[in-house]
Amino acid sequence: MAKTHAQTTINGEHVEFLCEPHESLLEVLREHLGLTGTKEGCLTGDCGACTVNMDGRIVCSCLVFAAEAAGAEIDTIEGVARDQKLHPVQQQLLEHAGLQCGICTPGVVMAAKLLLEHNDNPTEQEIRYYMSGNLCRCTGYDKIVRAIQAAASEIRAGA
Repeated sequence: MAKTHAQTTINGEHVEFLCEPHESLLEVLREHLGLTGTKEGCLTGDCGACTVNMDGRIVCSCLVFAAEAAGAEIDTIEGVARDQKLHPVQQQLLEHAGLQCGICTPGVVMAAKLLLEHNDNPTEQEIRYYMSGNLCRCTGYDKIVRAIQAAASEIRAGA
């Protein structure tokens, strides 16, 4: 089968890759581009572990064909921290013990970051609704919600 040549922007950098027609964006990120921060969970789009931001939307990278990413702007967990400084969502997840095993964490960070880019003062209900595509077996969600609330407060304060 012929490979597809794709050009995209990942974490602000121009990237080109070759992929098989059946390969997912998750496979290309992890196996071809070495961006292993995006985690493989269910491979059915149910858990959110592989969440990335694509053209300003959260997507499960296991459900996106890599060839569909051509021309897109993609942000992965590797691009969240800047200049050795954690994003407020990352910092607050640490401070509120909103992570444990780490499988869901990259997807949670990516979804929460996009939520706060659109709404820096979400209600608890809005956070829970927005994060409903990200499953976590370890934390019970309350710590994640509290961390996102704290990150929102930090962002509003100009962090």
